[in-house]
Amino acid sequence: MKDLIGRLQQRLQHPLPGTPAHEKMLPTVPGGNRVQFKNNGEPRKGAVLILLYEDDGKIHFPLIQRPLYEGVHSGQIALPGGRYEEDDTDLIATALREANEEVGVLVNDVSVIGQLSEFMVSASNHLVLPVIGYTTNKPLFIPDPREVDEVVTATLEELLDTGRLKEKEIVTAHGYRLRSPYYDIQGKVVWGATAMMLSEFVDLIREL
Repeated sequence: MKDLIGRLQQRLQHPLPGTPAHEKMLPTVPGGNRVQFKNNGEPRKGAVLILLYEDDGKIHFPLIQRPLYEGVHSGQIALPGGRYEEDDTDLIATALREANEEVGVLVNDVSVIGQLSEFMVSASNHLVLPVIGYTTNKPLFIPDPREVDEVVTATLEELLDTGRLKEKEIVTAHGYRLRSPYYDIQGKVVWGATAMMLSEFVDLIREL
């Protein structure tokens, strides 16, 4: 993993793939048009964490399954993360704090190596920064039951497997029908904003 981390850290110093990578996993409405949202006010800032660690000779990273609730991301698979709070020194601190709160990741065990492009999650009006870090210790995940139904320990191998890149009709929490690409990871459907952010990560890894 050390070699991968070193090459990835160097790659993150250069221009990122950005929107073209995101759009590979873009859901559409019937007819192929983009999903349109009307948001009032400035987007809220937030951050998520892609946390790499090695276990049994493979590189893993955690995903979470959200509980069912009255909201646009009900039941979805996501990266650990959440909203920026005033006590956070920056968005990297947001990503680390949220990962600690949601799944028990020890902040001091995480070495941050960089970040992906900021991503606008129009469905919830959040501008999200994906932060990339690693830990040399296998994390002991402790999910917060209020925010996490399940921790899904995905592997980088699965994410890069083109056979796991699929497409299906998805019915959102509010009943909208979308046609969406998704990653089939551990039997979970990883789609929407999370898949679009991971798509940029995949493009970077393939360049190394």
